[in-house]
Amino acid sequence: MDRILSSSLSEHIGKDVTIEGWLHKKRLLGGLTFINLRDRKGLVQIVIQDKKEIEKLRGLQTGTVLHVEGQVVKESRAPGGIEIHDPSLTIMVPVLAESPIEIDKPLNHKPENLDTLFDNRVIGLRNLQEQKIFRIRAGLTRLLREFLDAHDFVEMQTPKLVAGAAEGGAEVFKLDYFGKEATLAQSPQLYKQIMVGVFERVFEIAPAYRAELSATTRHVTEVTMLDIEMGFVKGIEDVLDMVQDMTYYALTKCYEQYADELKSWNAPKLVLKKKFPRYTIAQIHKLYTENTGQTITTTKDLTPDEEKWICEYAKERDGCEAVFATEFPLEAHKFYQMINPDNRQTVLAGDLLFRGVELATCPIREHHYDVLIQQIKDKGIDPNDPGFSHFLLAFKHGLPPHGGCGYGIDRLVEKTIGLNNIKEAILFPRDINRLTP
Repeated sequence: MDRILSSSLSEHIGKDVTIEGWLHKKRLLGGLTFINLRDRKGLVQIVIQDKKEIEKLRGLQTGTVLHVEGQVVKESRAPGGIEIHDPSLTIMVPVLAESPIEIDKPLNHKPENLDTLFDNRVIGLRNLQEQKIFRIRAGLTRLLREFLDAHDFVEMQTPKLVAGAAEGGAEVFKLDYFGKEATLAQSPQLYKQIMVGVFERVFEIAPAYRAELSATTRHVTEVTMLDIEMGFVKGIEDVLDMVQDMTYYALTKCYEQYADELKSWNAPKLVLKKKFPRYTIAQIHKLYTENTGQTITTTKDLTPDEEKWICEYAKERDGCEAVFATEFPLEAHKFYQMINPDNRQTVLAGDLLFRGVELATCPIREHHYDVLIQQIKDKGIDPNDPGFSHFLLAFKHGLPPHGGCGYGIDRLVEKTIGLNNIKEAILFPRDINRLTP
């Protein structure tokens, strides 16, 4: 007989079927042995009465891989409303070692237990509740791709071994590359701008690496980023609107398609409007000070407290918990960003904030070759450096007005579900203290 998955068993009530999966739980009750078998679709309960079949499980632990043949019986008290009776068991892969954690119970996500959670990640991910995080993550990634595909963006893959730091900073991982110095890519920034000259609209979902000595709930050294770039933009609003519409699409569809999974994690109710409110950095500083009495000593960027506050403010005032922070001061300028021609003390860039964290930075790029060369020099970077010379070649031969964003997938997943630490949204997180598993 062909293998039947747990989700389809209700279609076979009264019939003999073959199922395969992992021993998820085993218990004795009134002389009967009940086991839960897990496959990629969920759990099925199996009732074993035959002593010969019970004996086959002696000494075997969770994780044992089983082949089971038996009859499907309706049982409202069982997972999925059905169970398997009169089973014949074949042990495909026996497991004798006791599991380091109990995967049939909710795993502890308290801050003091995260190291234990991640140390046992290989087994802990078999927990059905943990799996929901990454089913939601896969769904969000799929929805982002759907939106971008529908808007003529071409997916690309760019190198992660590069000759220089795209951001022009020092927080990079350096390595020997056959006698030359290379770095792990902080972002596909230079490549995605180059590719605007090819496809006009491009995107990539890939890892990026930041050697930041940060041990916070929002930082890791390996992140998954969605990077987009779009050409022939008329201004910053074109970029903000595209990122806004993409985010609205992905979140609203996710809350529809993964409603049960989100509910099981007590995810916050989604409060979103199609048009996200926009506040300048100066406005946020002023509003925050007026409403909290706390004076902001730096105007370059928002503090973490300000990011949380403005999201709550926008949620209550505007009915939308996603908000754009715009008109960053010149001190925040990066060489590839365009300075605002109407106010040269600000940069044409906006940050997308959601539920208290920055999801994306969305600037307009400087596309004029001579201006870009000067901005690179002003940052103390040599335009002839091999890490930048090919980038500049694309501008020398014509790039249109363009802009885009770097968008944090890990943070999006964390905040969508309502987790407390970005690492909980990553399969195998990497930070300053963790390089395994």
